[in-house]
Amino acid sequence: MRTKEEYMKALSKMKNNIYFNGERIDRLDERQMACINTIGTTYDVVDDPEYKDLIFAKSHLTGEIINRFTHIHQNTEDLHRKQDMTRKICQKVGGCIQRCMGCDGANAVYNVSYEADKSNNGETNYHENFKKWMERFQKEDLIAACAQTDVKGNRIKRPADQEDPDMYVRVVEKKNDGIIVRGCKVHISEASVSDEIIVVPTRALRPEDKDYAVAFAVPGDYEGVKQVVTIHNLREREHFKRGFMPGATDSYIIFDDVFVPWERVFLCGEYQHAGTLALLFALFHRHSYSGCKPAIGDLVVGTAALAAEYNNIHRASHVRSKLAELIMVTELGYAAGYTASDLGKPEVYMPGVGFIPYGPGSYIPNSIYCNVGRCLSGENVFREAEIIVDLSGGIPATFPHERDFVNPELKEQLYKYITRNPKISPENAAQFWRYVGDMYCSATGGVHLFGSYHGGGSPVMESIAITTQYDIDSKKEIVKRISGIKDELNKA
Repeated sequence: MRTKEEYMKALSKMKNNIYFNGERIDRLDERQMACINTIGTTYDVVDDPEYKDLIFAKSHLTGEIINRFTHIHQNTEDLHRKQDMTRKICQKVGGCIQRCMGCDGANAVYNVSYEADKSNNGETNYHENFKKWMERFQKEDLIAACAQTDVKGNRIKRPADQEDPDMYVRVVEKKNDGIIVRGCKVHISEASVSDEIIVVPTRALRPEDKDYAVAFAVPGDYEGVKQVVTIHNLREREHFKRGFMPGATDSYIIFDDVFVPWERVFLCGEYQHAGTLALLFALFHRHSYSGCKPAIGDLVVGTAALAAEYNNIHRASHVRSKLAELIMVTELGYAAGYTASDLGKPEVYMPGVGFIPYGPGSYIPNSIYCNVGRCLSGENVFREAEIIVDLSGGIPATFPHERDFVNPELKEQLYKYITRNPKISPENAAQFWRYVGDMYCSATGGVHLFGSYHGGGSPVMESIAITTQYDIDSKKEIVKRISGIKDELNKA
């Protein structure tokens, strides 16, 4: 396994294909360092005994000990540990750890590439291609972004029906040694600090959409790839530093007639597998969400409790009910993910058929519980923010800048007038309100709310998955039996 320093050294050697705010920047640009430090934590914890049982896994491909972020889940215990690892490291950085996309994408492609080869009667080598890529991914302890979301153009129309055919990433030419792809993937988290980019379809496809049924992996600085990045950083502190300064990035990834050699292609034209691949990546990512969102829930609960305490209203009855609400959402989201892990099998849900064996034997979390946990957590992010706003009052929105607290003309009076609970030092109170301002009154705080709501799939997508996959008919039969309803009396 590599170190954070080795990871950064690799980034420094990558070609300059990142654009930010009108300029081309290096990967180690100072504005990307908060993001690099955040994702770099997944390397730092390797030497921490507290994380030993979570961060290490044994590769089923090589038998070597690897970072769990590069692992293919082999049993329910792997799924449990991935969820707990995600929650624990997210607690350490105070938010998203940003490395789960590559792990989730890899687990999805591992299964679908196998099934695509099987349906092609062995005429393709997608699965072997992917296993060779995966062995290097594990050995070098790489980071990958998973690029799924297409720009979609006219969203009423399917890919092949678009006026501009490039609104979804597609194969424009097949050659003896590879394929040429064109298009753009959007909202791709941490692609600007990733070694590799895994590309997967974004939706189910029809025969006429087969050119869009493509999956592959290329280096983040590959020829013909351009990244237009948005960097999400908090305001830098001069005098009163945070305990950890997180950062994040998102990219529009433009594939400008990119040549991909066949050994890096994992699906090409098998439209019937595109929808499953899209759903499987979403499923694995929603499972990761059952680790990261409870960690964010832990932060929300702590923030709400401290806001009440620092405002000296912590004994009020309405505070207790709000804390209980936050705790319930946090732990129910985790419990759903835990159940999804426990019920995980080498199976996938097929509409009209039910759960069927799928892939070469790796474990897939239970779809219903992944979607239940993600939907419940996602729909509540703005309610959680509302509770923090309610308990905080207007303080975070109008809190004086930090330089005012070192101004000898103001310092003593400011600390006097921000004190609400005599048991809390004004210095600690000021540091706390700065933190709340970071999380809920900054541009980055707003981005995080959108990300928490939509990341891994908007709640409407989970609702669709839940209602189409849940056995509602069996529940109807229970009610019919108890009610004494006889089906033969129903009119045709």
